This record gives sequence, structure tokens and C-alpha cells, in this order.
Amino acid sequence: MENNNLKTAIFASGCFWCTEAVFNRVIGVEKVISGFTGGNIKNPAYREITTGRTGHAEGIQVFYNEAQISYVELLEIFFATHDPTTLNRQGHDVGTQYRSAIFYNSEAQKHQAEAFIQFLDSEHMFDTKIVTEVTAFDVFYKAEADHHEYYERNSENSYCQFVIHPKLKKLDTYFSDKLK
Repeated sequence: MENNNLKTAIFASGCFWCTEAVFNRVIGVEKVISGFTGGNIKNPAYREITTGRTGHAEGIQVFYNEAQISYVELLEIFFATHDPTTLNRQGHDVGTQYRSAIFYNSEAQKHQAEAFIQFLDSEHMFDTKIVTEVTAFDVFYKAEADHHEYYERNSENSYCQFVIHPKLKKLDTYFSDKLK
């Protein structure tokens, strides 16, 4: 799906329903796909991922137009909308499948992600050190259809109200100039 201006970023920051809902609202983001990455089995299913034994993280593929939004701006949103200091958990979601991770697909992305983390740590932007892993991208497996656009279809669900909605409010507060 890449062309001259369309690039791909791969992020994991807890439940992919949350991350997808955040990035779907950002100007320049053309498409967000929920799925699994960073593990050791081929074509995993959600029921396998939830065991925490596949090595995969719930993640998203973000297809973005770099003429409208930069990778660094995506990193800003990524770090502002989850807790990158908790190892293998986001809130009540616990396990390696909920880890904070950036899967880079170029040396430029790797260097930008590492430099951004170093900056955040040096400026003490969080109370503790960032544990987000920065790993080379290998393969992304698309999640089952019922996981896509989950928030848009289930916004009244209690998980959406208590976990996703506050992330979207934070996005509205701090990044209103970057929203569709």
C-alpha cells in the first residue's frame, strides 16, 4: 500500500482496539489495520494471542501520508496515548501481547524512534524509564474482522467507555490540530 507519500508505521500499545481508535482520527492517516506482530507462530488467531504464549503483540499497521503527518508526529501521539513505562501491560490488560513496542521498517524509523525515546527519558516526561521495545518489523497478521473498527461499532461497550474513551479525550485535548 506504499506509494511516494504513503508510508507504514507499526505500533503496539496495549489493546489494538484502543490504538486503532486513536490513529483512525489523525489527519494524514489513510488506513489503520488491527492485527498481531512480533511473535513466533504463523497466522495466529486472537484466541491464541490472548494466551500470551505466541510472542505476538496486539498491534496496528498505520498507513499514513508523510506529506500530511510525519513519523515523529505519529510517535508523539503513540507515546501520549498509552503508558510506555509499564512492562507487558496497559491498565488491566496484562501480558506480553499488551507490551509497548515500535516495529520499525527502515533504519530511519529505528533512529527516529530511539532518539524520541531518549529525548522523552532525558526530559523526564514520565515518572519512570520508558520500556517500549524498538524492534525490526518482520510480518503483520491481520486480526479477525470483528476486531476492526471495534470502537466505532461498540462505543457504548463498557471497555470502550472506560479504556478507549479517555484516550480519545486526551487525543482531543493535546492534538486537536492533528485530528480529522
